[in-house]
Amino acid sequence: MKYFKRFIKWFVGILLLLIAVAYLTDYDYILKGVRVVYFTGHTTAFIDDHVYFENDTIQAAPQRQPWPSHSQLNNEPPTETLLETHDEFGTVAFLIIKNDSIWHEYYAEGYGETSQTNSFSMTKSITSALLGKAIMEGHITGLEQAVGDFFPKFKNTGLTVGDLSSMASGLDWEESYTSPFSITARSYYDDDLAETILGLEVTETPGESFKYLSGNTQLLGMVIQKATGTPLADYLEQTLWQPMGAVQPALWQVDDDENRLVKAYCCIASNARDFARLGKLYKDYGNWNGERLLDSTFVAQSIQPRFEKSPEYGYGFWLSDHLDKKIAVMRGILGQYVIIIPKDDIIIVRLGHQRGARSDLPFSSDFYTYVEEAYLMLDSNG
Repeated sequence: MKYFKRFIKWFVGILLLLIAVAYLTDYDYILKGVRVVYFTGHTTAFIDDHVYFENDTIQAAPQRQPWPSHSQLNNEPPTETLLETHDEFGTVAFLIIKNDSIWHEYYAEGYGETSQTNSFSMTKSITSALLGKAIMEGHITGLEQAVGDFFPKFKNTGLTVGDLSSMASGLDWEESYTSPFSITARSYYDDDLAETILGLEVTETPGESFKYLSGNTQLLGMVIQKATGTPLADYLEQTLWQPMGAVQPALWQVDDDENRLVKAYCCIASNARDFARLGKLYKDYGNWNGERLLDSTFVAQSIQPRFEKSPEYGYGFWLSDHLDKKIAVMRGILGQYVIIIPKDDIIIVRLGHQRGARSDLPFSSDFYTYVEEAYLMLDSNG
C-alpha cells in the first residue's frame, strides 16, 4: 500500500507538471483534444463532436422548403453491396435525390432526417460558395483579388483569393491528421484560430499547383468575413441557408466563446437533407428555384479543374469522371459526401462514421461504391 501511494503521488505530480508545461509552451489545446476525443471513447475527431465545442447558429429559413418525395420513394431496395458498405463504414444517412425529389432515403438506427452531424471538410465547399456570393455582391472584386488587400501581412506575395479556394496558396501549412503537435490539430482545438493562421508564411509561389491545405480555406473565410463585415455564419444564413429554404438550424464551430471565429475549413453540423441543398444549388449553376443566388460563371468555374495536372479539384470542390460522368463533390474526412451529377439531375448524400481505404485514386473506395450502387438502383427501377 505504501508503494502504491508513492506511485500515485509521483503519477499525479508528473501529470500536473505535464499540464503546466503544456500551458507554458502554448500546447494546452492538446488537453482539450484529449478531453474531447479520448475521454469520450474515440481515437480521432468524430461526427457527433460538435456538442463539445462552442458553435454559432445558422438559423433555418422563415419560409422553409422541404424536399418533395419522389413518386417512387424507396420503391427500389438498396443493393446488397450498398447495405454492406453502410454497415462496414457506419453510414448514418444516405440519400439519392433525382429530379429534385427524394428517390431513396436511408438512416441508421438512432439517426433521422433532423440528426445533425459534423460535415468536416464539406464545409470548404460552402466557404468557397460564400466567396462566390461575396464576389457577386461586390465585396470582393474577383478570384484574382489579392489576399494582401485584406491582410497586409500577405502584401506582395502574389497570393489571391482564388489561390486559397483552389488550394494553390504556397502557405507553409502541414496537413497532418495524426500528430497532436501539428497545425491541423492546433487549429481544431485551440482557442485563437486567427493567431494561428496569421502566423503562416507564403513559402512557395502561389497559383502554380494544387496542394490540399485546410489553412487555405480558413484564411479564405477570414478574408470573406473582413470583406463583408459580417460574421461568416451570419453571412451564410443571410445569403444561402435561408434563401435555400433550409428546414433546420445548423451549427458552425467557433474557436472559442470570446473570438467566435468559425472554423471555415470544416465543422458545420447539419442534416443530410439540408446539406443536399448545396448540391442542388451547384447542380443548377447557382439558380435556386428561379432565384439567382450565385453567378453561373463562378459555379461553372468552381466545378472544373484549375490545373491540368490536378483534375481532381476545382475551386472548393473535388471532381471525378467516374462512370464517364462529370461529378462535383463536397467531401469530408470521414466519408461525408454531397455528390453532384448535373447532367443526370442526381444528388447523392452520404454521412457516416468512417470512409473506405485510400489508394492512388483521388477518392477512397467507398465513394466509387456509392456512385456505382446508386446508378444500379436507378437503372433497375427504370
